Amino acid sequence: MRRERPQSFADYTPLFFPGLMLIVFFVVPFSTMIAVSFFKRDPVGFYTRDFVFDNYARFLSTFFGGVLGFSLLLAIGVAVCCVLIAFPFTYLLTQRPRRVQTLWLVGLLSVLSLSEVIIGFAWSTLLSRTAGITNLFVWLGLMEAPVALLPSVWAVLTGMVYQALPYTILVLYPALVRLDPTLLEAARTLGASPVRAFLNVVTPALRNTLVATLIMVFVFALGSYLLPQILGRPQHWTLSVLITDQAIYQSNMPFAAAMAVFLVLISLALVGLTLFVGRRENAG
Repeated sequence: MRRERPQSFADYTPLFFPGLMLIVFFVVPFSTMIAVSFFKRDPVGFYTRDFVFDNYARFLSTFFGGVLGFSLLLAIGVAVCCVLIAFPFTYLLTQRPRRVQTLWLVGLLSVLSLSEVIIGFAWSTLLSRTAGITNLFVWLGLMEAPVALLPSVWAVLTGMVYQALPYTILVLYPALVRLDPTLLEAARTLGASPVRAFLNVVTPALRNTLVATLIMVFVFALGSYLLPQILGRPQHWTLSVLITDQAIYQSNMPFAAAMAVFLVLISLALVGLTLFVGRRENAG
């Protein structure tokens, strides 16, 4: 089907409202945030209007480097864990009857209705000493006494993987359900086991989809805010938590704005990389 170019100004009118919303709710706030990031902090108030690079110079500090490094490593860990779990699960799901697939998808959509607050406090209860899962291990004789599994980096990682896993499955599902079944049939005919066919046929065929999914989950995890606070210690806080801490509790709005600009630019760059990978897959 050939796409025709707009012939008159009236053909662009459907883009007016989305463009206006983009300007009002993204361009204007982001431009204001960029301007504030160059202001100078005022110990008496929030800031004074100035043009300094002190806020961006603080990016070179050891403290910011540690927070940024932990945020990136945590987001990478969440993305890798989600894809390693969701990819084989989604593949097995697509092999089930349509009714079973529908039930699972409805269940995943219901999980998405849970807020981050509910997920955080549910996992904090599950990993606690008094009412947590270790009490079950004690009852089974696997442990002598219940222990608290939080706050810890593993608790933060577990909660974030649980939160991002439904999104990962729903992103992988359309690509796997459209996969040509004759490829697997040919591999099985040639003597490949189900596991070997999955690793040597399905995985290479969806390589670009897996890369795009990894980037999407990475961006999603990079902006996590509540779970690191509920399930972790201050040293497990991500860059999003630090931005809020600087803006509200430290009254350092310019530095918070500079970190927010940095985080938005990273997210936009990764989203652009995801679109590039998607175009390559469609072109291929």
